[in-house]
Amino acid sequence: MARPRLSLAAAGIALVALTAGACATSSSPAASTTDAAGSTSTIPELSADQKVSIVFESYNLTSTGTWKPAIEGLLAEFQKEHPNITVRAQPPQGASQTDIVGSIKNQALAGNPPDVAQVTFNALSFAATSLGAQPIDTLVGKDAVQENFEGDHPFAESARTLGDVNGHTYAVPYVFSTPVLWYNANLFRQAGLDPDKPPTTWAEVKTAATAIREKTGKGGVLIDCLTKSAGDWCFQSLVLSNGGRVLSEDGTKLTFAESGAVGAVQMAADLVKAGVSPNLSQAQAFETFGRGDLGMLLETSAVQGLFIQQAQAGGWELRSAAEPGFGSKAAVPTNSGSGLTILSTDPAKQRAGWELIKFLTSDRAYTVISSKIGYLPLRPSLVDDPATLKDWADKNPLIKPNLEQLTRLKPWVSFPGDDYQQIGDLMMTAVESAVYGGKDAKSTLAEAQRQADDLLPTK
Repeated sequence: MARPRLSLAAAGIALVALTAGACATSSSPAASTTDAAGSTSTIPELSADQKVSIVFESYNLTSTGTWKPAIEGLLAEFQKEHPNITVRAQPPQGASQTDIVGSIKNQALAGNPPDVAQVTFNALSFAATSLGAQPIDTLVGKDAVQENFEGDHPFAESARTLGDVNGHTYAVPYVFSTPVLWYNANLFRQAGLDPDKPPTTWAEVKTAATAIREKTGKGGVLIDCLTKSAGDWCFQSLVLSNGGRVLSEDGTKLTFAESGAVGAVQMAADLVKAGVSPNLSQAQAFETFGRGDLGMLLETSAVQGLFIQQAQAGGWELRSAAEPGFGSKAAVPTNSGSGLTILSTDPAKQRAGWELIKFLTSDRAYTVISSKIGYLPLRPSLVDDPATLKDWADKNPLIKPNLEQLTRLKPWVSFPGDDYQQIGDLMMTAVESAVYGGKDAKSTLAEAQRQADDLLPTK
């Protein structure tokens, strides 16, 4: 049973009313301006002496590892370059510092949302329709948005439209990764496996995991895509890789009880039943993998910095490989992560927010974000530039599978309507029950989809 939660539909209605009220009571609407190329902007540029203070909310600021200091360092650089803009950075507010949407919603209902926020892609439609996110291409002009994607090191084509909803850009893609198979080369050698030939299919993963378990007594493999707490971005990749989808292409029908998803769940359940995949929380998995007691872990690349530190401290060799596929079918990577949205209705704060977004998606920002954290550089050619990431990339071959998968990326889809999170929870609870609870995958997913169908928006 899904846990009780505040009705997002009711909250959405209140937020829409609140946003409309804020717009109506603004001191004065900004006049539209048009640049030489004919692109229309509705917010004016800031003058050099115009002081503006904005609040930036980011879930990357909850971490005490490599994430938080990297982002704080970038914000300090931004403010040095923009002395007229003060940025107050904060993690999600409230009891759960991982619930960015709940945090923004509560602050918006109180009349004080953050000016700029990092929003995960699965919540993007809700942010655009019910949370007060502003269409950035309307604020600054479509040409300005596209210009930001260009430069010496252009954005990856597969990333450019991930922040679009209904034909408008509501978020600029910021940080994300693809599922990576991290593995312990020492355990591979101890199990008689060749660490230079990691498994490329899930059948090969099972064989390798069995060898690790039998020869070393350590855990074989853990797929961190199979619980409600893990979310559904990585599970969607498993389903796509097995020829399925969790949502129809037109976004109107749930399909996570069909054969592609059922087969992916059955594969994972078989690993658990065979005794080669332990049942661990993400925190437990990180700890177990870090101390050298787990052979393989399918996980986001965003933990690369942490795993490097753990391997160095534990004296074992960390390797990475592309996401395994199902038989002859190539794996289809999806993206985790988030985009940067503007929630303020004040023109000066909106312009300051845009300046911050441009900086946080710049060559300099991705040089730091990739080398210090492990997220994908969404400007891929940075890894070929000696002035930016080439030396680091040459010394860190761990990033190569992630970069290669960026070229084959399929988006992490957002379930429609204000109850998108409840739909995802129902699906992932069913997945978890089948994988770790021994329930029949087909019937369990079918029942979850039946319940989730009732949460889809009606026309």
